[in-house]
Amino acid sequence: MALIQGAARPILSAERTALNFLALLSGIATETRDIVATIKPYPARVVCTRKTTPGLRGLEKYAVRAGGGSNHRFGLDDAVLIKDNHIVVAGSVAEAIQRARRQIGHLVKIEVEVDTLDQLESALKEKIDAVLLDNMSVKTLAEAVRITNKKAVTEASGGITPENARDIAATGVDLLSIGWITHSAAALDLSLDLAFNL
Repeated sequence: MALIQGAARPILSAERTALNFLALLSGIATETRDIVATIKPYPARVVCTRKTTPGLRGLEKYAVRAGGGSNHRFGLDDAVLIKDNHIVVAGSVAEAIQRARRQIGHLVKIEVEVDTLDQLESALKEKIDAVLLDNMSVKTLAEAVRITNKKAVTEASGGITPENARDIAATGVDLLSIGWITHSAAALDLSLDLAFNL
C-alpha cells in the first residue's frame, strides 16, 4: 500500500498512467521473483533480455533486479553476441569468432549463440567467454553443459517460461535468459482509492 497526498485534479489526471506503469513493473518483479524461487535449488541465475518496452528498458530491468533476477546486456555495445546470421555471413562459427576477436579490445567479452552440439564444440575451440544455448531440449542442454565443462558461461535461451524453468535450471546451466519476464509477464491489478480528510 502507498499513500499519496495532493489536490484531486492532478491525482486523478495521472491515475491511469501511473497505475498502468506501476502494474507493469510490479508484474515483472513478481514474475521474476516467482521464477527465481522455482529454480532456487540450483545455482543458475535468472537474467532478462533486451526484449523490453521501448523507452522503458532501464525501468523494466530494474524491476527484474527488484524481483531477484539479474540483467543481461543493456545494449548492443555491452559485449559481442555472435548470432546465427553472423555465423552464416562469416561461413563458420570459428571464422565469426576470429573476425570479432580481431575487431575488439581485450576487455570485451564474446558470447556465441549455438543451436547444435557440433556448433558448441566449434565455439569452444576458440577464445569465447560465454555460449548461448538456443532453443535446445532439456536433454541437449544437459549434454551441452557437460561438453562445456566450465570453459565458458552457459546460458540457456529460447522459450523459457515459469513452467519449464526448473527443468532447465536442473541441467546445470549458469544462466536462464528469459525474455518472457519483460515481454509477457502479467501486470498486477492495482487501484487508487480516494479518501478525503474532513
